[in-house]
Amino acid sequence: MPGVEELSSLVARLELVAARLEGASGSTPVSQEAAAQFVAAFDDILAAEFKTFIEKSKKIGGDVATIAGLTQAAFTAERNFLNTASKSKKPSDKDLPLLLKPISDKISEIQEFREKNRRSEFFNHLSAISESIPALGWVAVSPAPSPYVKEMNDAGQFYTNRVLKDWKEKSADHVDWVKSWVQTLNELQSYVKKYHTTGLLWNPAGSSAAPAPGAFSAPSGPPLPPPPPPPGTMDIDFEVDPAKAARGDLMSSLNKGADITKGLKKVSDDQKTHKNPTLRSTGVVPSKDKPAVPTKTFGIPVSNKPPKLELDGKKWIVEYFKGNPNLSIEDTETNQSVYVFKCEGSTIKVSGKCNNIILDSCKKTAVVFDSVVSSCEFINCQSVQMQVTGSVPTISVDKTDGCQMYLSKDSLNAEIVSAKSSEMNVMIPQGDDFVEQPIPEQFKTVIKAGKLSTSATESV
Repeated sequence: MPGVEELSSLVARLELVAARLEGASGSTPVSQEAAAQFVAAFDDILAAEFKTFIEKSKKIGGDVATIAGLTQAAFTAERNFLNTASKSKKPSDKDLPLLLKPISDKISEIQEFREKNRRSEFFNHLSAISESIPALGWVAVSPAPSPYVKEMNDAGQFYTNRVLKDWKEKSADHVDWVKSWVQTLNELQSYVKKYHTTGLLWNPAGSSAAPAPGAFSAPSGPPLPPPPPPPGTMDIDFEVDPAKAARGDLMSSLNKGADITKGLKKVSDDQKTHKNPTLRSTGVVPSKDKPAVPTKTFGIPVSNKPPKLELDGKKWIVEYFKGNPNLSIEDTETNQSVYVFKCEGSTIKVSGKCNNIILDSCKKTAVVFDSVVSSCEFINCQSVQMQVTGSVPTISVDKTDGCQMYLSKDSLNAEIVSAKSSEMNVMIPQGDDFVEQPIPEQFKTVIKAGKLSTSATESV
């Protein structure tokens, strides 16, 4: 026999389902008590593993404690939004983005903090949160928000695994930190699946959900610059096929009928050739200069920052070089690392033996090195190459399209880890030549004896 608490939870769930059906048919709406159930359930998440996550973050300190504070503010904003939903009718499409803005702003603030602290010793911690925090955007997803939470949890797994790899032998606090964060998102997924199966539930009997003037005011201090919208949340910037967009614009213009001429600009007398004979000789009417539109790489505007190559503590920083094939770092030491960021059309040669090499957000860039102690990593890159003349234990390729890896005879035991990447090829030495071997991108999974069995597949 189920207990009283279990029966109470079951009744609340049935009332929530009935509310959806009744809201669609115009029947009696859900009770306020039932609508508030999902707010109390969200509070349970905050009081469980999320509380442990905050405590562990404060114990680790530094940037981890800072980003945990931002994360706590994001969860608080979500809790406030859920409380509003439990008491309000579903708002109009115009008012909904205003209600979602506090959550979106906090997510963007977290992602900005990560971008501004790429040199942090806890960069993997920051990235783990930054990549998975968009899970809070499930409130704007329908009809299946629960799988979306899992997808965001998986997005941060690459970095949580790196935290475990780097710290499991050093400090149990970092291991517990990872477990508490992953479990928080697991609990969030279960919560969404239980209370908001097909989308966020509103209270049809509630008042208007339109934001009041001054609601969700920002904390005191100067306003933050407008950040780019976080991926997968409320303001999604989809890439559009230019050809389809052009056809759509043409059809839209044709549908205007006689109004199509309303958008035409008036030609002044100084631009008319019959009134200005000097224009007839050139055949071109001068136009006003327009500001150049910045180009984008990987969806991010190209920065005009000056290139830099310097040793910062134990880290070599190589940033913003373009078209430079002669970059060189001499006599590296085993406790030093090399971090290459947003370089394009350049080649970096690293002499000596260093701890690790990372290429982040680079395009058409190559790195040639002697040996590394731990790994050579590619993150968010396009058309990159590496060549090792000595040894490399691990090569990591994440979110990269096009990666050529030239190995030496001493590095044939290297372990290659790839995720969300394509066009990866390993060049294996045979005599004086190299044999190219592609890394599989497609996999086949079957069920054998109740367990999943996955194997790589090759395209014919």
